[in-house]
Amino acid sequence: MGRPRAIVLRAPGTNCDEETVEAWQQAGAEVESIHIGRLLESPGLLNGSQILTIPGGFSYGDDLGAGRILASRLGAVLGEEIRRFHDRGGLILGICNGFQVLVRAGLLPGDPAKSATLAHNDSGRFESRWIRLKVNPGRCPFLSDSGTIELPVAHGEGKFLMGANDDVRQLEDLGQIVLQYADEAGNPSQEFPANPNGSARAVAGICDATGRIFGLMPHPERYIDPLQHPRWTRHLDELPEFGDGMRIFTNAVAACS
Repeated sequence: MGRPRAIVLRAPGTNCDEETVEAWQQAGAEVESIHIGRLLESPGLLNGSQILTIPGGFSYGDDLGAGRILASRLGAVLGEEIRRFHDRGGLILGICNGFQVLVRAGLLPGDPAKSATLAHNDSGRFESRWIRLKVNPGRCPFLSDSGTIELPVAHGEGKFLMGANDDVRQLEDLGQIVLQYADEAGNPSQEFPANPNGSARAVAGICDATGRIFGLMPHPERYIDPLQHPRWTRHLDELPEFGDGMRIFTNAVAACS
């Protein structure tokens, strides 16, 4: 097979699209950045692609809540096209604002009987910091190895909640909680600042039942090069080839190849 084709969907206020394009290119995908207006006019653009990405930023200024307007446009106008894209094996990735969009469009967690949201951080402020994550890959093709990784977060509305605490536990039992905020020992944490927003069950990223729709609050596109880590000078003798975030992109490309 040839190189998989990835679409990075941007909207007014999106500001992480160029970094995300670069990550997909370095991972080996053919990438096109497409404005939401163009996709609304020509939904068939999805037909020749294997990966759809909704990157971070502040789509439509988050005027009605983080990701809400873009989620409405995707759900109301492109809902059927996106479902067909997913059903034929397409991968969908939502990063930060993109995760908020996927949740508010009803694509995550994927069970229409269970409601979810991403609420304001417990701290009451925008949190921008590096955090440790416990990886529980399960069936999610974006993730492979278990263990821990480090990525930066930058959000004001990242607290994952569901209608009932039992719903979150069921999501965990089903293997859909694939990233959790972790302490220095690598254990899921509810304590600030290891958990920057207070998410239930330390949720940092979830997938749908198929594993092919994946949303996460941290920014993998901001750590694809080891020199992007704030402490890289302390590890000059053991710098890895890539930053931890690159794994998410290379895993997806491998799954489509």
